[in-house]
Amino acid sequence: MTNMRLIFIAIIFLITCQLSSQEAHRRWRMMNQIRNDKFDLILPEVMRENNIDMWIVMCREGSFDPLYPDLGEGYVGSTGYYVFTDRGGDRIERAALGISGYLLKEGGAYDYFGGEPELKKFVEERDPQRIGLNYSRSIGGADGLSYSGYLELSELLGEKFAGRFVSAEKLVSDFRSRRVASEIAAYGEACTRAYIIAERALSNEVITPGITTLEDVAWWMKEEMHRQNLGSSFGMPSVYVTGIRGILATSTDRIIQRGDVLMIDFGVGLMNFYTDLKRVAYVLDEGQTKAPDGIQNAFDQAIVVRDIIKKSIKAGVMAKEAETAVYDALKKEGFNKMKGFNQYTEGDVTDVIIGCHSVGNWGHGIGPSIAFFNPVRLGYELRPTNLLSVELFAYTKVPEWGGKKLRVPLEDDAILTERGIEWLYPINPKLLLIK
Repeated sequence: MTNMRLIFIAIIFLITCQLSSQEAHRRWRMMNQIRNDKFDLILPEVMRENNIDMWIVMCREGSFDPLYPDLGEGYVGSTGYYVFTDRGGDRIERAALGISGYLLKEGGAYDYFGGEPELKKFVEERDPQRIGLNYSRSIGGADGLSYSGYLELSELLGEKFAGRFVSAEKLVSDFRSRRVASEIAAYGEACTRAYIIAERALSNEVITPGITTLEDVAWWMKEEMHRQNLGSSFGMPSVYVTGIRGILATSTDRIIQRGDVLMIDFGVGLMNFYTDLKRVAYVLDEGQTKAPDGIQNAFDQAIVVRDIIKKSIKAGVMAKEAETAVYDALKKEGFNKMKGFNQYTEGDVTDVIIGCHSVGNWGHGIGPSIAFFNPVRLGYELRPTNLLSVELFAYTKVPEWGGKKLRVPLEDDAILTERGIEWLYPINPKLLLIK
């Protein structure tokens, strides 16, 4: 009996390993498809729009550029370069110098593999007039080149070509934020996994009022992400309680009580994509079958705000113009624009602030952003296929709290199309209830 049990366990282990291997291969194939599609369809247009003839992305062993996963990874012995050159036609030449390995070569995205010492000759033969490098003051994802790396490239390529260096800040933002169909498919999968985890976390599957702590919920979410081999957008999920005085505790040992208003803010990582969403729940008090009317109304007001935002954002305008359009529409419907985050009024009106930021390859992406905390990217044009987190904070008076305001945060990820905002998965439709 013992031997048979051991054999059974061994068979299950082997099957699990095989399935895990198949899943790893599936994800890798999908990322290769995305990379090839991006290089074919997005890279030519963004290099030409930004007037960059050659884009050099430098990586060092142990210090990779933020775009390392996007560009195919690979083995960097000391220093390596991904080099993209516009030589005319409908295709950008792609070379990897000093970067090699199975993952990169089998991905099929590069035309040429060479050694690190070839860079100078490679550049001289192509004689680019503007060379984009990843340095930026305002976008961390476009700031992968270190100071010493910049000096090394300047010395290696000489004064002639160093004088042609320009920031690739806008190029990087455009390259990442304009999406191909394979990206949208992958991102939708990531979002689906994220919302299912969040909604399970805010249920009696995980929470027993009077026993479960906020950190218990957060660790359950972390364990579920580990089980599905998912990354994390922001580290520890934010599981918090909001009361009359605002946020009372976040992912701490505070025990969840009946009558609590619970919120989750988190995201998962899958195939180089990261989500950002929120969910809101009410913990029913003894004898209750629904949330108090004031709390339900506050949630309902936030839903109205979300609908107005969704209808107001259109492609083809600067993000700042879209922000103005949103607030104008909200004001017309009787909502108040807050002067700053958490700067709500004592009036009866619902106060609102939005933060519809770029999303995609990080929980906070690097594309056009309709958010006060991304001032530079408020000046970028919204384009079809941009991924946006439709995020808002609505503050509404709750009679049961003596007229104090409840902050209701809503956030779900969407794609911008020629028709406007379109959801990628089932968004947060209602206030979740925990018995």
